[in-house]
Amino acid sequence: MDTEKSMKIPHVIVLPYPSQGHINPLLQFAKRLAAKGVKATLATTFYTVKSIRTTNVVVKPISDGFDNGGFADAKKEDIYINSFRENGSRTLSELIEEYEKTDFPVNCIIYDSFLPWALDVAKKHGIYGASFFTNSAAVCAVFCHIHSGALTLPVVIKDKPLSLPGLPPLNNCDVPGFIKAPESYPAYLAMKMSQFSNLDKADYVFANTFQELEGREAKSVSNMWPAKLIGPMVPSAYLDNRIEEDRVYGASLWKPLSEQCITWLKTKPNKSVIYISFGSMVQLTSKQMEEMARALMCTNSYFLWVVRETERNKLPAGFIDSTKGKGLIVSWCNQLEMLAHQAIGCFVTHCGWNSTIEGLSLGVPMVGMPQWSDQMTDAKFIEDVWRVGVRAKEDEFGIVSREELLYCLKQVMEGGRNEEIKMNARKWKELAKEAIDEGGSSDTCINEFVGQLMSAALNSIVPNNE
Repeated sequence: MDTEKSMKIPHVIVLPYPSQGHINPLLQFAKRLAAKGVKATLATTFYTVKSIRTTNVVVKPISDGFDNGGFADAKKEDIYINSFRENGSRTLSELIEEYEKTDFPVNCIIYDSFLPWALDVAKKHGIYGASFFTNSAAVCAVFCHIHSGALTLPVVIKDKPLSLPGLPPLNNCDVPGFIKAPESYPAYLAMKMSQFSNLDKADYVFANTFQELEGREAKSVSNMWPAKLIGPMVPSAYLDNRIEEDRVYGASLWKPLSEQCITWLKTKPNKSVIYISFGSMVQLTSKQMEEMARALMCTNSYFLWVVRETERNKLPAGFIDSTKGKGLIVSWCNQLEMLAHQAIGCFVTHCGWNSTIEGLSLGVPMVGMPQWSDQMTDAKFIEDVWRVGVRAKEDEFGIVSREELLYCLKQVMEGGRNEEIKMNARKWKELAKEAIDEGGSSDTCINEFVGQLMSAALNSIVPNNE
C-alpha cells in the first residue's frame, strides 16, 4: 500500500451513546462521511457491537464496563454513566493508539453529546473533537438557556407561556418533562446538562436537523451552540438515494418482523392504515394501552401496532383475536420501511426526535402522544409549528382517553385538518430531501466538514489543544 497516499485519507471515529435512538443517526452520519471519501469507524460497546451490520463503516468495540449486558447489568443510570466514562475513555484511547500504528491514523472523534468525556480523549491525542446532538434544535436551545443561567430549574409556567428567543411560546405541557421536576430523573438531567460542560472546546458541533426546519431555532443560540445542521440522518434510499443500497440504518437491538408487515400492508388500500410505535424505551401503563386498544377497535381504519414483548401483557384480554384482519400487532419492525409504504396514512408516535424526523422526511401525518423528556417539545412543533399532525391531550390523570385518541385519528385520517396536514407533510418531505441532496443546506455543511478534514489530513494539521 502507498502509505503516503493513505495517510491523506481522513479517518473519523464515530461514538454513539449505546441506545437505538442514538446509534441510528450517528451511524447514518458515518455512512454519509464514508460515501464522501472519509474512512469512518463506529466505536460502540461490546454489548451492542454484535447488533450492527454495515458495509462501508468499520465497527469496533469499546468497553462501558458492562460488556455482557450493557445498561441492564448496571441497573442505575449514574452507575452506568460513570462506568462508561471511565472504561470508555480508556478503551477509546487504546483504539486510537491501535490506529496510530496503521496507515489510517484517526483525525477526528465525532461523539454523541451525551458523552462529553470523548472530547477530552480527542484533545489528549491531538485530534479534532466534534459533538453530535441527537435532539431537535429547539430542545437544544432550551437547554442552552438553562446552561447559561438565563432559565433556572425548576421551570415553572403559570399565568403566561415561557418566552425564549427564537422559539414559539411554550406552555407547561410543551417544555421537556424533567426540567419542570428536576428530581424526577436526576441522572438523566445531569447527562443532558453535561452536553454543554466542555462544548466551547469542541472543534465542531453537529445536529440532526436541517436549516429549513429549524434554522431560526439554531440561530437563536448560535453563540452558545454553533451547530452545523446536517440532517435528516435517515437512510439515503428514503431521501436522495445517493448512497447505494442504503435502506436501513444497520443497527437493530431487536429482531424486526418487516417481511410479515409488508405482506400484510400489501393487502390494504392506500392511506388506510394507522401505524403506532412508541420507540424502544417508552413503557405505557396498562390503562393507557387499554384506552389505545379501544380507540383502535372503534376507528374505521386498519392499524399496525408495534408492541414490544415486554409490553404485550398490558393489552386487553382478547384484543388481538378480536381485531384479526383489521389490525396487526408485532414486537418490532423496520419503521422506515413501514412509514414509506403507500398503505400508511398516519403515524401515532411518542414524538422522540428520531421518529419525528423520520415522519417528516417520509411525509407521514402524525398523532403525537409524548410521554416524557424532550417529546413534549417535539409534539408542540408537530402540531403548531410544522403543522403536520395533532397532539392528543391527556386527562387529569395523564391518560389519553379512547375518545380523545379517536377524535385525533379522525382529524388526521378522515377530515377536520386532514387536507392541511397532508399538504404540510408533503412540503416537509420535499424540503428534507432537498436539504440532504446534492447542493442542499445539510449536504453543503457536510461537504465543508469533509473538505476541512481532507485539508487537515493532507497537511498533517492538528488542532490547537491549548
